[in-house]
Amino acid sequence: MVLLFSFKGETILANPLTIVWIAIPLFIQTVLIFSLGYGAAKLLRLPYEDAAPAAMIGASNHFEVAIATAVMIFGLSSGAALATVVGVLIEVPVMLMLVGVCKRTSGWFDTKKTVVITS
Repeated sequence: MVLLFSFKGETILANPLTIVWIAIPLFIQTVLIFSLGYGAAKLLRLPYEDAAPAAMIGASNHFEVAIATAVMIFGLSSGAALATVVGVLIEVPVMLMLVGVCKRTSGWFDTKKTVVITS
């Protein structure tokens, strides 16, 4: 990861418009998938404690796998490797934003009911 970021740092700084063109669809995809998952959890009447993690996991792009695959197949200097690096740079702040959405909307969901078993 450190090597990949160091190899792509100069490219990222030299081509900001390219980075924006990669980042915009990634942002839209992440927010859309999160929204679908979070909305489905609400419709299924899942408790917040299940709905929020399910939507976050669904929206995650698993860039660690993408980076490994892109580097192995196309090499460190490829456009695919650049896209995965940009993906990591975009995904972290977007996911933090979505955590904020979850925290602000926690009242939309029922709280998890605890079952107490007595003998």
